Amino acid sequence: MIDLDRRRWIAGALTLGGTSALAPHSRAQATPVTPDALLDQAIAAPGAPPAIAAGIVTRTGLQWSGVRGVRRFGHPDAATLDDRWHLGSNTKAMTAAVFARLVDQDRARWAMPLSEAFPGTPLDPALAGITLDDLMRHKAGLRDADALPTPMVARADPRPVTVQRAAIAASALSRAPAGAVGTFAYGNINYVILGAAIERITGRPWEEVIQTEVFGPLRLSSAGFGAPESPTAGESNTWGHRVAAGVATPVDPASPGSDNPPMLGPAGRAHMTLADYSTWIQAMIGGAPEGWLRPERIGVLTTALPGDGYALGWIASPGPWAGGRPTIAHEGSNTLWHAIAVACPELETGYVVLSNGGMEGRSATVPLIQALIARTTA
Repeated sequence: MIDLDRRRWIAGALTLGGTSALAPHSRAQATPVTPDALLDQAIAAPGAPPAIAAGIVTRTGLQWSGVRGVRRFGHPDAATLDDRWHLGSNTKAMTAAVFARLVDQDRARWAMPLSEAFPGTPLDPALAGITLDDLMRHKAGLRDADALPTPMVARADPRPVTVQRAAIAASALSRAPAGAVGTFAYGNINYVILGAAIERITGRPWEEVIQTEVFGPLRLSSAGFGAPESPTAGESNTWGHRVAAGVATPVDPASPGSDNPPMLGPAGRAHMTLADYSTWIQAMIGGAPEGWLRPERIGVLTTALPGDGYALGWIASPGPWAGGRPTIAHEGSNTLWHAIAVACPELETGYVVLSNGGMEGRSATVPLIQALIARTTA
């Protein structure tokens, strides 16, 4: 699993620092550069991942998309727009949307106390006032190091994944949180427990519920879980890469180390094509299908509380590049893949960059998303 403190810093740098430089950059750009040219520059940059896919999306759909590079380092097979990409922690916003759907269906409610979501489960007194919203905002004081099993232990656990999540939730909630309750501290454990709550409310595995409530209604036909394998027998797909000393080594998606253990699904194991992920972003910026989620529900998902910088699965803050309007963003990685999404719901515009070179590849992908934003907001 990726170092969470590092991930929080990275995400904050993208939203608050990285994109804050976009407005002056766009003004300084004398000649407009096409998105395809920017993508060419990114894949040729030092330290670039083996492959990059990128898109610009509005509420009416994907306006531009492109892909460059190879599926596996050292192999000539080119990545394509049909390939599937691992989203890492960008899955969290989708899990929050599942909960919003349950709210719409009167099967759950905002500010649902843990005692109501887990009836009969002993709660440490420090968690008595904590709600599922607090989990989604990473404000329950829970820390991964204290509450999650190691990947090796989790992979060796023979129990069904729903049983694992329920056990992890019961254990974490029965002990005093190691962090400060009410203070933001990013952690996968929050969304593992949220997934367990969704499973308890619905009586079904999170994997089935997200298919029913998100992937199906939004027609994300390529969506799946874990390291993406070939969609059809005899075909190929982009692989993730482990990068060390500047050398990228492709990791077979069938190997156990190709992704985090299944119990972490609600926190970060979804994959899909660039087009389908762009459809998800489209839903967040005003282009959701009628009847899927009420606009006010999406507003809750994408809006941080006063004084906070994190909404429900989204980093949320005013964006200098968006003229000070509220923006949402997130990064995700299982260390072999990397995903970035940035959007402004009021401008009905979003940007996506997906890659297969782990966190190291962001030295090329973050400047790319910045350049795409600068080009279209100049």
